[in-house]
Amino acid sequence: MSDLSIRPALITAVLPDSIAAEIGFEAGDRLVSINGERPRDLIDYRFLCADEVLELEILDVSGRAHQVEIEKDYDDDLGLEFETALFDGLIQCNNRCPFCFIDQQPPGKRETLYLKDDDYRLSFLYGSYLTLTNLTQREWDRIEQLRLSPLYVSVHATEPEVRTRLLKNLRAGQLLEHLQWFQARELQIHAQVVLCPGVNDGQHLTQTLTDLARFHQGDLPAIASVAVVPVGLTRFRPADDELIPVTPDKAREVIDQVQALQTTFRQQFNSTFVWLADEWFLIAGRELPPESHYEDYPQIGNGVGSIRQFLKAFQNAANNLPKTVFPPRRFTWVVGNAVELAFQPMLERLNEVEGLEVKMVAIASQYWGQEISVTGLITGQDILSALQGKDLGDALLLPDVMLKHDDPRFLDDMTLEDLATQLNTPVIAVSGVEGLMKTCITEPFTRSLVPSSERKI
Repeated sequence: MSDLSIRPALITAVLPDSIAAEIGFEAGDRLVSINGERPRDLIDYRFLCADEVLELEILDVSGRAHQVEIEKDYDDDLGLEFETALFDGLIQCNNRCPFCFIDQQPPGKRETLYLKDDDYRLSFLYGSYLTLTNLTQREWDRIEQLRLSPLYVSVHATEPEVRTRLLKNLRAGQLLEHLQWFQARELQIHAQVVLCPGVNDGQHLTQTLTDLARFHQGDLPAIASVAVVPVGLTRFRPADDELIPVTPDKAREVIDQVQALQTTFRQQFNSTFVWLADEWFLIAGRELPPESHYEDYPQIGNGVGSIRQFLKAFQNAANNLPKTVFPPRRFTWVVGNAVELAFQPMLERLNEVEGLEVKMVAIASQYWGQEISVTGLITGQDILSALQGKDLGDALLLPDVMLKHDDPRFLDDMTLEDLATQLNTPVIAVSGVEGLMKTCITEPFTRSLVPSSERKI
């Protein structure tokens, strides 16, 4: 790719009191180059900005070009935020995995829901998973040169024929060669296995985890950790796929199988090394492992230990709960039914506060056609169907994981405002334990809360 094909990076925010703010940068300006080089992405930007003397080429909002020279300490941040981390565009996925969530959605929703990324840069920057099947030699060289580690890799299976069957890509069978490449360069990977019953389970799963353990050697192991995640299926998946959902019996089988291997790995590595996503225990109806099991939570992004972490945060915050709140308030708190039992202790503790009543409604997603649903997949239509016409108290509380990160919109494109209007109840998105506590206890509250349709969200 030539430098001229790299688009100038659109600046969307300038942090207050930053170097960029002092110079006069504004949102809407575009960064063209740093010391004569056009950054491809946020990685290049950070690398190039490490110099103490910078010459920036900038296009202002009106399109006029400017040269800006900056002297700073090497580790000073300029204070710029960009529209995207990838200035030269997204590296698209070239696999056809039957369990791909993007292919299990209905048509006609917002465009970003259908973007299939398989980009090593997003993996390095944000922990998204890639398959390593679409990298050119130029990208392999860049990973080595910039030591982009750790990366997060969807393994699924180490046997070439099984992985090729899952990814429907002949290059998928080269995985063990790719892992040897990382090992030789002392670069690290956090791996995931999406388990599909009848395809990569049973002896295939044992083979995969045993193979990956061979790369967990030395001071800087090539495979740092592994997560085993149950396949998620929706009613919109292609009719000709071969996948079947995970049943409670299957979940219990996988838990027993992996826990036996974990015992071996702890003896061998003094680390659990392979972790099961929380969903396995929720589906199986089994108690989650204790907090100590998760070590330093290396697979938290895969939902490994996230419930224990949430419960621990709540337990700590609950020490500061008041005995009473005034004026009295009633809330309905919506979650996915997968966490219903796990969250009962929190619900009971909140309702010990005099003047506070919290009713938890745990629902499955009819929209996706699931019997057991994690909270992040609950849609506006699911909530509306479950709650319309019911007394929801003073407000409806929703975990913000249900919403687009930069827009109050569910996966079905319903907005928070639409939901509030149709329920005729204020709807409040809460972020984690802190947001839940703030809304229930510490935030000023009156019964005159207006529905979201009448207030700015």
